Amino acid sequence: MYGIKIGVIACFAVFGMAACISSDPDHFVIAESKAYEATLYRQNCAICHGPEGDGKTLEDGVVVPSLRVGEFKAGTETEVYKQIAEGGNGMLAFRSLLSDREIRLLTDMVRRDLRKAK
Repeated sequence: MYGIKIGVIACFAVFGMAACISSDPDHFVIAESKAYEATLYRQNCAICHGPEGDGKTLEDGVVVPSLRVGEFKAGTETEVYKQIAEGGNGMLAFRSLLSDREIRLLTDMVRRDLRKAK
């Protein structure tokens, strides 16, 4: 009986560790990043776009898009910067809350790390 319990616990431990290991080694994990732009994201963007930029549905039913996959209304560097700075389509403008440098850092992170744009 004791052996069965140990086996079950070991099995759950293995599955738990496997779930923690990403199947995509290139997947950028915002929660694990110590980069300044990841901190900016966590403080300003995660509330709507989700902790990892996967999008979510707000309590009022508004669907906030993923920053990682799907059709992007803002695709180029200039468009992403403008979207963050000026907002629109339901998004808050961050020009008065963040510096130009901070908006550029977020723009680069979205394109480089979340969308894997070259």
